[in-house]
Amino acid sequence: MEITRRGFLKLSGLGAGTAALMALGFEVSAVASPEELRIREAVETTTVCPYCSVGCSAIVSVVDGKAVALEGLADSPINRGSLCSKGQSILQVSTSEWRLKKVRVREPGAEDWKEITWSEALDEIARLIKETRDANFTAVDGNGVTVNRCTGIAQLGGAALDNEELALVNKFARSLGLVYVEHQARI
Repeated sequence: MEITRRGFLKLSGLGAGTAALMALGFEVSAVASPEELRIREAVETTTVCPYCSVGCSAIVSVVDGKAVALEGLADSPINRGSLCSKGQSILQVSTSEWRLKKVRVREPGAEDWKEITWSEALDEIARLIKETRDANFTAVDGNGVTVNRCTGIAQLGGAALDNEELALVNKFARSLGLVYVEHQARI
């Protein structure tokens, strides 16, 4: 290893500063003790960043059902342990006090949002899908060919879907007769 004059001066200054701090009673430790680690008892799980279609992998550390730490997955061939600024914000988004925890709906013409249950929300979504499909379904085209398609609804898969989830989403979309089916991730 070749050391330049500038590198030598930097290392000398760092060494002198460390020695001065130690003489004043400061302890210098490069490794945190296990008692100080907030993720010591955490359960680690891997996830995929939900923001773009790159598909970066991350490790989320969970304690008592709450995410406490996030880092890039070093074994990932896509991001090799790094995360962009949006990927690094996943933890803040998941733990924010501003995050909605209940389903809210604003009915047509209303100015305020009201809370509804998940059951009510799913029933409403199913009703709207059925109404839209029925209004836009074509069983036979102008030439008498059976097409069984619905052009009033489109389906877009997100970057966080893995292949198995995407296969199920596509089967559902095709069962409705959707022709506008797309997926964000192109990896």
